[in-house]
Amino acid sequence: MSENWSVEEARLRKQLAECYHLINYYGWTEMIFNHISVRLPGEPKRYLVNTFGLNYDEVTPENLLTVDANGQLLSNESNKPNPAGFALHGSIHGARDDIHCIIHTHTNAVCAVAMKKSGFNHDNFYGAQLFGRVGYHEFEGITLYDDERPRMLESLGQKHVLVLRNHGVAVGEADIPRTFFLLWVAQRAAEIQCHTGMIPGEDVVLSDDIRQR
Repeated sequence: MSENWSVEEARLRKQLAECYHLINYYGWTEMIFNHISVRLPGEPKRYLVNTFGLNYDEVTPENLLTVDANGQLLSNESNKPNPAGFALHGSIHGARDDIHCIIHTHTNAVCAVAMKKSGFNHDNFYGAQLFGRVGYHEFEGITLYDDERPRMLESLGQKHVLVLRNHGVAVGEADIPRTFFLLWVAQRAAEIQCHTGMIPGEDVVLSDDIRQR
């Protein structure tokens, strides 16, 4: 533990590193790409994120980097972040004070759902839990440029799941455990939806009243 870390920062570093390891364990990684970020307490706003070039199983509390909302390094480190890849995270963190952790993935099931005009359906056990919680953003290119940020934030609104059409998904919540669980629900919903589509026959459709329970 660094003597410069507060008790809370040390806790968040350990928890975030473990979250990277969980994503790796479940096979939801994209080689060295994508991010999981968490906001550090206090002002000005600072965030922890992975060193660019490391696989998720190589992330440790010690090699996590401190960056600003633009993904620029704030600490004196030899390791470097990926500011372009952090643009999605920085935009959401900057606009949503209720979201302290964000996870972005490109799993097969999530990407398949992101390819469908209708997006997530809400008729399986997991999809029903996402009813009214999902925003959709049209694909504008592989990198989020500055002029796209307001449109992306409008697509997210006050929701906690953002489907990036033709791309993947980003989820955000108040802390790391809640964010991981929300991603797990979205991933399971996508998997069940993909498997359901392989089976002939009519689906059982839930009413909005049931979905909202």
